[in-house]
Amino acid sequence: MTNQKNADALFTLNGVPPLGQVVPLGLQHVVAAIVGVVTPAILVSGTCGIEGPDRTIMIQMSLVISALATLLQLFPIFRTIGAGLPVIMGVSFAYIPTLQSIGTGFQDMAQAGGYNVIRVILGAQIIGGLTAIIFGIFLKRLRKLFPPIVTGTVIFTIGLSLYPTAVRYMAGGSGNPDFGSPKQWLVAIITLGVVVFMNYFTKGSLKLASILVGMVVGYIVALVMGMVSFDAVISASWAQIIPPLHFGMPVFIPSACISMAIMYIVNSVQAIGDFSSTTLGGLDREPTDQELSGGIMANGLASIVGAFFGGLPTATYSQNVGIVTVNRVVNKTVFAFAAGVLLVAGFIPKFSSVLTTIPQCVIGGATISVFATITMTGIRMITSATLTPRNVTVVGLAVALGVGVTQVQNCLGGFPAWVGVIFGGSSVVIATLGAILLNTILPKDSNT
Repeated sequence: MTNQKNADALFTLNGVPPLGQVVPLGLQHVVAAIVGVVTPAILVSGTCGIEGPDRTIMIQMSLVISALATLLQLFPIFRTIGAGLPVIMGVSFAYIPTLQSIGTGFQDMAQAGGYNVIRVILGAQIIGGLTAIIFGIFLKRLRKLFPPIVTGTVIFTIGLSLYPTAVRYMAGGSGNPDFGSPKQWLVAIITLGVVVFMNYFTKGSLKLASILVGMVVGYIVALVMGMVSFDAVISASWAQIIPPLHFGMPVFIPSACISMAIMYIVNSVQAIGDFSSTTLGGLDREPTDQELSGGIMANGLASIVGAFFGGLPTATYSQNVGIVTVNRVVNKTVFAFAAGVLLVAGFIPKFSSVLTTIPQCVIGGATISVFATITMTGIRMITSATLTPRNVTVVGLAVALGVGVTQVQNCLGGFPAWVGVIFGGSSVVIATLGAILLNTILPKDSNT
């Protein structure tokens, strides 16, 4: 009777399930999240020219801040900051286009000032986190600006904007003397092929871990082909505590801050969808306003704290939400165990440095499927609304302007420099503002 009662605890928020069930279920969430947690740090560090031990530190902090953000969502501060829901938080791919835009746009300014451009990113991240907190406080009033047609357009544009990054990595990564060689593409295609195979020809844990399995296979192939160096692993220590401000004081550039503030609002709206999917799929109810507000504020707070240690912006992980909707396991102990694994891994530089040895072609081959999924998620949200001529105009014009402006180099050259940074570097910013304005200004359809 007791065993049955403990087993049932898996399907309640606050029960005490058996350890034998907590461990495999928690590790399943770790496997689903791990690639997404560490890959953005690798991509952004490459843009910012961060190498060696500093890149390892960025990966460490990605693991640590993801764990802390998850724990904050599970166990809210003052029952206010945090959703109190079973979600996994992690560093988000959705911010990458804007982060890379800031990294390239302010590279010369940072070099002239004698500091790394990552400090500009971290400063903008702090402002973005504050924006998320404000958005969470005024959630009820602001939510109406982001119906599915707007949110779907933004997510669709995020996916599109990530494709060049994936292809660049598949070809070997910028600056690689072997860039574009058949060897780089062979490893990338093998990695992608394994991911696709695992997704459509396997079930259960193997399917959930398809990206991880693909990267392991790609890594082994690259290792056999002599494309992996372990110098960073040999020199890394076994344990390390990261001091605050390792990369220096954050630098606040208004145009960069505005770009990130917009992105945090967009991702706050996406978080509403993930929280809703979690409660509907695992608890058979809609999330409360307090849960939504607290969850968004917690994400903002986690990002602010992370910025002082070199951690990148976090968001709810949809892949882990998908696990909840399938197995309906919502017990907080399972998610706290997963967070604990990520936290411990974050304090072990040897582990983090191993991740820096992954060839960029392997990362590209694995992540292009992730970016494709993001794009298709946006399309699904767009088509969930009736595609009337009005809605087609909202989506079409917003995407056309967002993608078009970023494809034409120096098309905003006649404007002040800050205009180019905000609107010319990331298609997501223009698409977001365009979709909101068009959806607000254009007459509503008579049947809505």
